[in-house]
Amino acid sequence: MKISLCNEVLAEYDFARQCEVARHLGYDGIELAPLTVSSEPHLLSPARRAELRRIASDAGVPIAGLHYILRAPEGLSITSKDKAQRERTVDVMKRLCELATDLGGKTLVHGSPAQRWLEPGDEADGRKRAIECWVAMAPAAEQAGVHYCIEALAPPAANFINTVEEAIGVVKTIGSPAILTMIDCSAAGAFEKEPVADLIRRHVPGGLIGHVHFNDPNRRGPGEGDLVFGPILKALREVNYSGNAGIEPFIYIPDGPTTAARNIGYIRGVMDGIGN
Repeated sequence: MKISLCNEVLAEYDFARQCEVARHLGYDGIELAPLTVSSEPHLLSPARRAELRRIASDAGVPIAGLHYILRAPEGLSITSKDKAQRERTVDVMKRLCELATDLGGKTLVHGSPAQRWLEPGDEADGRKRAIECWVAMAPAAEQAGVHYCIEALAPPAANFINTVEEAIGVVKTIGSPAILTMIDCSAAGAFEKEPVADLIRRHVPGGLIGHVHFNDPNRRGPGEGDLVFGPILKALREVNYSGNAGIEPFIYIPDGPTTAARNIGYIRGVMDGIGN
């Protein structure tokens, strides 16, 4: 298992410095939030894509994938009644699959709760529209050779796809080998009925879990709250999970660099303790 840092944690630095710091702290890779490099990341030039990939690779922390994928450009939605808005969103999703490949990444995480929000009274049709959007973009993910992971997020942040079980149901409905789901420890720890470690043991062997985010239900990083990661890391080892795990805190105390250092130190220490 490789451990990547979600790059917005080091937003005070430029991308080159983010990569240098991440490698110095002991991360294996960078998980890129596209909005941190452009307000229209799907339109990045080939030269800029090659530059970002080279910067990360030269620093020793290759870009593992993308997350926060529909936060930029503005005005996206897969549940909107506006057909033109949905078509524009699908086009961006397809282009972001190409971007991930061009950057060397293998995974995209579709969290973006605001861009999949179900309006009251329109929930059933909103779900149908969202699935139609994912079905429409799935061939692009297949062609790009990436895993596009639909993320279960806890309420009140999200009102559509709140559990891993629900996400798996959507993934099966879409029916594409490129469309998977993932486990976000913060969301799962806050809302799932079973422990995160049990979720891992139950679902990872099914082949539909393409990514993991390490964070705490208090929205800080691993080791900064009540969620104990020993059982989680042990479960990942037991099911032979060999993908990427991104460290994704949302609250940085006292700052991003300190948080990044504390989080990787905690995870590496726990991994050493269980012999991983």
